[in-house]
Order: sequence, then structure tokens, then C-alpha cells
Amino acid sequence: MIQIDYLQTYWWLLISLLGALLVFLLFVQGGQSMLLQHLSPGSRVMMVNSLGRKWELTFTTLVVFGGAFFASFPLFYSTSFGGAYWLWMLILFSFILQAVSYEFRSKPGNLFGVRTYDFFLFINGCVGCILLGVAVGMFFFGAEFTVNMGNILDPGAPVISQWASTHGFEAIFNWKNLVLGVAVLFLARTQASLYFLSNISGAPKLAKRFRRSVLVNGAVFVVFFLFFLGLLLTAKGLHTVDEYGVSLHPDSFEWVDYKYLHNFLQMWWVAVIFLIGVAAVLYAIVRSAFSQSYTKGIWFSGIGTVLVVLCLFWVSGFNGTAYYPSLLDPSSSLTIHNSSSSHFTLQTMSWVSLITPFVVAYIAYVWHSMDRKPITPEEMKSSDHKY
Repeated sequence: MIQIDYLQTYWWLLISLLGALLVFLLFVQGGQSMLLQHLSPGSRVMMVNSLGRKWELTFTTLVVFGGAFFASFPLFYSTSFGGAYWLWMLILFSFILQAVSYEFRSKPGNLFGVRTYDFFLFINGCVGCILLGVAVGMFFFGAEFTVNMGNILDPGAPVISQWASTHGFEAIFNWKNLVLGVAVLFLARTQASLYFLSNISGAPKLAKRFRRSVLVNGAVFVVFFLFFLGLLLTAKGLHTVDEYGVSLHPDSFEWVDYKYLHNFLQMWWVAVIFLIGVAAVLYAIVRSAFSQSYTKGIWFSGIGTVLVVLCLFWVSGFNGTAYYPSLLDPSSSLTIHNSSSSHFTLQTMSWVSLITPFVVAYIAYVWHSMDRKPITPEEMKSSDHKY
């Protein structure tokens, strides 16, 4: 029992890392949400090609994140992905629009026109960020589902998890979830501006616009993030009474006031990492907005974002906390213990996960190779391969 507990903790750490990297890589979506602004054709081409070098990393990370959840916590996968399917289908559809747009935007004989595909990229930029924020918001503010393991024996309807009749629409219109969704959108827009500053060269007027964008979007992000943080620290959370978090009967869970605040205080090291991450993001915003020569803010902001998101996952799943609270039936809530795969599956997948550092190293190498030369107006005029 202790060994599987370690494996469950390990996989939640891995899920947290993938989720944190995904939020950082959403700067691609943030940049896409800026394409419909009043820009010259040359500026828009440089922005699209700057993002085009990285869009596949975001999409791949999203797929790996979902696959890792399926392998390690299949009950969450079947409950959320199978129950709130309108939410996830809208997210998936927006990413399909993104893939199609980058593939056909500048192809000869484009019948729809470049602006149409720019609009599709804008949709993915806004919808993808907000709805992913909504999906994560349910980790803290709950979702309308029930879980009945006995249903697996029903040959007519062997469905373990059942969702509210709106199947995810209710989560989209939950204002608390939307607060986090809007915060994620403006964080992505801020980081996109920081990335453009580091990746586009030879366009001083555009750089000035990006610095102003860092300040404006960063300020909006800080407002919504503080609003979300206030909601989080004052929210109730479900605490598992059982030592291993296994729901044995309805009384295994109890609502605790200020649960996430207690988690930060009791896991003080998480609070320290969280504050370091917040400070790094704020440093990147302030210095990039007011220093006319500083272009490395994306790295401070990126590292800070990863640290903050890691901590949010940790306070949602550790310290006896139900990471997916059920608003309809608390006993149906999911923890890292009662929703995980078997010991054999977790152990086998843990061996497979040991290749992760090599994959990360390869991604870092490819990133460095693609960004070795910044994008310039001259390159866009002479290059034969453009998005």
C-alpha cells in the first residue's frame, strides 16, 4: 500500500509538470489572439511565423497531458473527458482550427484568404486559453458529476461516471472558472509579447508595441489572477478522512473551510515556491515593459509560470485533498488515491516515464536551433517557407 502511494504521488508530480509546461506554452495561443489587431501585413507575417515555429509543441504537450492522465488516473479521464465532453470538444475543435490554419494559411490557391485563417487562429487563441482555464478551475471549484462503481456490473449501461445533463456547459458558465480562464488568456498574451520581444528583431516600432502590450496585458492578468487567488484561498475544499484517500462511505469526505489556504500553510515549501514563481513573472513584466533593451523576460516569466502552476496542482491533489470535488455527491469526489491505475500499470508506466528527461532535452535542442537566428523583416521577404 505504501509503494502504490509513492507511485500515485510520483504520477501526480508528473501530471503537474506537464500541466505547468502546457500553460507556459500557451503563449502561442496568446500570440494568436493578437493577430486581429491593427497590424501591417509585414508585422503580422513575422508574428505568425514566430508562433509557427512553436505551435506543435503546445499541441503535442496537450495530447501528452491527456495521455498521461489516462494512463495514471483513468477514473478522472473517463469522468471529465467522457462526461464534460462539450467543454473538451470545444477545446479540441479550436486546436483543429489551429492545425488547419498553420497548414493552409499561405498555401498557393488558398480560397478562403489569409484573414480567414488568421480569424481561426484568433478563435483558438481565445477559446483554447479560456476553456483550458475553465477545465483547471473545476479542480478547485468542483464539477457536477457522480461516480458509481456498481454500474460496471449493469450490462445495459455499464457507465461508472455520470455528468450533469448539460455535459460541461455548466462549467463554462461558472463565473469562478471563467475568472481563471480569463487570467490564463491574459497571461498567455503577456508571455506572447515577451516571446515576440526575444524572437523578432529589426522592427523597433513593433518592439515598442510589444512592450506596451506586456504592460497592458500584464496588468489585466495580475488583476484577474489576484481575484482567482482570493477565491481560491477562501474556498471550501473536500478533505479525505481515510488515511489513503479511499472513499469507503459518504463520510470519507468532509468540506473544510479555507482548505487551500490550509494546504499552503501546512505545505509551507509549496507556498515558498509559489511566491518565487509569482515574483519571477512580475519581474519579467515590469522590467520588459520599462526597459527598452531587455528581451529575456520570457524566460523569467516562463519559469515563474511553471512554478506557480506546479504549486496549484500540488495544493489541489496533496495533503488529503480531493483534486476533483463533486458538487452533486461528495463521496464521488476523486483523489489521487481512489482514481489511479493499478499498482502494475503505475509501475510499468513509471519505467516508461524515465525517457522524459531525454525528450525534454531534445525539445530544448530543437527550440534553441529554431531560435538561433531571430525573425527579421528581411528574412520574411527572402524566405520560401512561410506560414
